[in-house]
Amino acid sequence: MNINYSFKSVIWKHNADGGWHFVSLPTDISADIREHLKEFEEGWGRLKVTAQLDDIIWQTAIWFDTKRNTYLLPLKASIRKKRALSIGDEVTIKLSI
Repeated sequence: MNINYSFKSVIWKHNADGGWHFVSLPTDISADIREHLKEFEEGWGRLKVTAQLDDIIWQTAIWFDTKRNTYLLPLKASIRKKRALSIGDEVTIKLSI
C-alpha cells in the first residue's frame, strides 16, 4: 500500500505532564483515511505511516482521536530540535501509508 497525503498543520502539545507534541491531520484527510484504510488500524486506532517534514523522513504511526475526530501525528523532540520548532509553528507534513 502506498497512499500519499500532504498537509499543513500547527504543532500543539498534549496537556499532560511531559505531554507529547502533535500535529492534527485535517479532518477531510482523516475521513479519507478512515474510509479506505480503517481495516489496517491496530489497537487504539493506530496506523503505521512514513512521515516527512522538510528533508527529515521517519517511520511512525498516527492515532485516531475520537474527541477531535481526526488522526494525530506525534512529533518527537529530536525532529522538533532539528528544525527549531515550537508549539504554534505551522509545518508541512507528507505522509505515506
